[in-house]
Amino acid sequence: MSERKVLNKYYPPDFDPAKIPKLKLPKDRQYVVRLMAPFNMRCKTCGEYIYKGKKFNARKETVQNETYLGLPIFRFYIKCPRCLAEITFRTDPQNTDYTMEHGATRNFQAEKFLEEEEKRMQKEREEEELNNPMKVLENRTKDSKLEMEVLENLQELKELNQRQANVDFEAMLKQHKELEEEQRRKEQEEDEQEMKAMLKQAQKRQLLEDSDSEEEPTKPRPNPVAQTKPTAILQEDPQRQNKKLRMESWEWSVGKLSTKAQLAGLVARRKQKPDPALDNGMETRGTTASTGSLPAAATSSLGLLGAYSDSEDSGSN
Repeated sequence: MSERKVLNKYYPPDFDPAKIPKLKLPKDRQYVVRLMAPFNMRCKTCGEYIYKGKKFNARKETVQNETYLGLPIFRFYIKCPRCLAEITFRTDPQNTDYTMEHGATRNFQAEKFLEEEEKRMQKEREEEELNNPMKVLENRTKDSKLEMEVLENLQELKELNQRQANVDFEAMLKQHKELEEEQRRKEQEEDEQEMKAMLKQAQKRQLLEDSDSEEEPTKPRPNPVAQTKPTAILQEDPQRQNKKLRMESWEWSVGKLSTKAQLAGLVARRKQKPDPALDNGMETRGTTASTGSLPAAATSSLGLLGAYSDSEDSGSN
């Protein structure tokens, strides 16, 4: 069984690598490589924005008959992700950048344009100085003035830094603490003075009241305890309140005990028929009974209840 990962290959003893035929590939042949867009661009066909870092499967080729200091220049072909139009750009080793060739326009080239403008101005200045010696003198005076202004600005910045460096933060904090303590002490003194003034006023008022009370005769003051107040019931003895509540609950559940005055109207006394034969005897007995047991029975509540029951029996008969 053969090995899955072939690491060691067999070479026969009569192997000659010079006999292997070499492939004749064209110099301008293209390779398929995976790359990212080196800058932001916009497609000329559909207007699609292609941002820096977007990945493409590009075709790579070597530019013929163009080199920079012996370094080859490569050209890349990509397709727009929206309209599939072909876009080409190549390397620029002179400026360590890429240059757009066809199919799109490069965006955000402000820094590059600024550098090109500075180079152009520097080149024009050098050409003027070669043909005009007075121009050289003017440029030198301008440069000297500019250097003097720069030195003055640097000196001002140094002075500002020295001022900030000489600041003692500990001394500032100490001074701030001292000011706070002094302010606190002043506030305490003002409070003490106000307290003393208030005490003096209170003493004067008390002296005036004492002198007025000595001059006026003493008047009898009403006893506040004797006055009836709405809240006087709250100040009663709790034992009396409890007893009153118990009596009210008993009367509500059982009924109030009857007295002589209340039961006098309910009792109906039995009427006896007059007997002429016994008039004389009843008169004597009535006098004795009135002095004897009747007042006791009439006065007692039980006797009244008995008489009431007798009257009911007589009414039913």
